[in-house]
Amino acid sequence: MLFNSLSFLIFFPVVTIVYFLLPQKVRWAFLLAASYFFYMCWNASYALLLLASTVITYAAALLIDRSEKPSAKKAFLAVSLIVNLGILFTFKYFEFFTSGLYAALDWLKIAYTPVNYSLLLPVGISFYTFQALGYAVDVYRGDVAVQKHFGKYALFVAFFPQLVAGPIERSRNLLSQFDEEHRFDYENAVTGLRLMLWGFYKKIVVADTVCVAVNTVYNNLHAFDGFAICIATFLFSIQIFCDFSGYSDIARGCARIMGFRLMRNFDHPYFSHSIQEFWRKWHISLSTWFRDYIYIPLGGNRKGKARQLLNLMITFLVSGLWHGADITFVIWGGLHGLYQIVGKLTKPVRDRLLPKREGSLFHRLHGLWQMLFTFALVWFAWIFFRANSVQDALYAVTHLFDWQQITASYLFTDLKMVFGTRAEFYRLLATLPLFLLVSLVDRYRSLSRIVSKQKPVLRLVFYVVVVVYILLFARAELQDFIYFQF
Repeated sequence: MLFNSLSFLIFFPVVTIVYFLLPQKVRWAFLLAASYFFYMCWNASYALLLLASTVITYAAALLIDRSEKPSAKKAFLAVSLIVNLGILFTFKYFEFFTSGLYAALDWLKIAYTPVNYSLLLPVGISFYTFQALGYAVDVYRGDVAVQKHFGKYALFVAFFPQLVAGPIERSRNLLSQFDEEHRFDYENAVTGLRLMLWGFYKKIVVADTVCVAVNTVYNNLHAFDGFAICIATFLFSIQIFCDFSGYSDIARGCARIMGFRLMRNFDHPYFSHSIQEFWRKWHISLSTWFRDYIYIPLGGNRKGKARQLLNLMITFLVSGLWHGADITFVIWGGLHGLYQIVGKLTKPVRDRLLPKREGSLFHRLHGLWQMLFTFALVWFAWIFFRANSVQDALYAVTHLFDWQQITASYLFTDLKMVFGTRAEFYRLLATLPLFLLVSLVDRYRSLSRIVSKQKPVLRLVFYVVVVVYILLFARAELQDFIYFQF
């Protein structure tokens, strides 16, 4: 059940109304049933995997809490990690690793018999697995009290707004909220609906519009020159942000209407002045998860400079692999790890060169340069993230500056191939500039706050205009969210 589907627009209001009508003591059970129904709309059988992950981490946390010996605690945590990661490996990575093994055996001239093994990737498996494992680790560390109520813990893992694409919530934030009594609140409802509206706008109007040009180029890279590839990669930067942050906004909005607060997952990442800042603002729930459960346990920055840089690279390589079972994602993660390493090594020199007097013209220009340069690095890495294969990615990289002569004829004839049709080009012109302008305004002055301060009539007009805009640009065929594949 997609957020941008008619079925969800029926499902969510019904769930919300029933939730507030029910007594507090049974609300958790209703939300749990609704969440499993929501997940089973994709594939009912894969709800068993969700349940298995829930049971394993719940039991492991209880055993960890009851054990007095540190060795026993470690053993129960290890079992939980091995089983859950084993399930994730089986469904998401087994084919990837066996393909690599077969390629290595073939290169070594070793005879082998390939095993035909392919499973449909369960939607959201990486998200709910990491959320459940984070809880088990938190209990092991003593950061949160163990949850003895299985139903409420199961709801924490399966809570439908953020089940399939995050944010990856922490137990210390979300789990306790299921014990709170939530009454219908007008401000929560307005804030939540405004978040959902902004999320639908980013997904339906912007992401689903630019994806046409992106798919046209990246699904047939060899037919285009560097200029078209540059444009398509820029548009993919917009697509993936609007698609994923749009999902997060809708999820946060749904939860907020019912009284739950989910963590913010994006904070204007393309305005960052460094790659380090970018990762503090992009997919925040995942980047902080990797920081707390991989980078810091590896030693973080506590074991010397060389070890810190190695820990960074390992963390980003794992992050790349988390996104997909393909070498292109690993390269993407490795690039971001390399960016971080180079940034840390050159920071002392850059700090000495940076003008000390903030507010000066040179300081402002330097800040603009940092933002543009950071975006350029992120934009380049997106090539590997989007490319269908390493070969395609290498073709794109090696032909980035292979531009034809940019003439009026080229712009109005050959380049229109990028957009598919003239109608798609006009559709893009009607959506992208407005979104970029709104994003710029929102970066420096909260658009939500600006709207909320207007008179009721003006607010109503604004909401009606946005809804009409969304309906005008909605495509007949529903478009999946990009991160569902992860």
